[in-house]
Amino acid sequence: MLEELVQLDKELFLFLNGLGNPTWDGFWMFVTNKLSSIPIYLIVLVLSYRLMGLRKMLVVLVTVALLILVTDQLANFFKYGVQRLRPCHDPGVRPLMRLVKGWCGGQFGYFSAHAANSFAIATFFTFLLKPKFKRIGALLFLWALFVAYSRIYIGVHFPLDVLTGILIGSGLGWLFTKLFIFSLHKFHL
Repeated sequence: MLEELVQLDKELFLFLNGLGNPTWDGFWMFVTNKLSSIPIYLIVLVLSYRLMGLRKMLVVLVTVALLILVTDQLANFFKYGVQRLRPCHDPGVRPLMRLVKGWCGGQFGYFSAHAANSFAIATFFTFLLKPKFKRIGALLFLWALFVAYSRIYIGVHFPLDVLTGILIGSGLGWLFTKLFIFSLHKFHL
């Protein structure tokens, strides 16, 4: 059963990755670059400040830093624990795929930290800003989906790596939202 799932994942990867073409490569390389998210995250910090003030926004910054730290470390734990090769390191997939990046990244790729981080941030800020800024969640999740898909497009993650990252990131985003709200009440912020 697991072997069949892995084979289906590889086939889906080859299909999705094969949809790419050089015309769109630059766009997806921009999306996958961590620095491209900075303007969006600056906007949500400004909105957080407008909604909660400076003191609570500083708590937001600390919470987000911890969220990213936990998400990244959990992704590293899984990558080295599961040791699933990235598509670009998989000898059965590599000759059939498009590697858009000039480099492949680390040897292992389960699960995608890019997908997990972008969905963790999207979930956290969607719940946090929902009372006042209802539409920000749609933008954040759309961007997170673009980031997640970019990992398949450029050839460094299988779809299951990305899907797992989405689920774990969303779960951690929700958990850290609850922790943030708890800390506000507990410490009377």
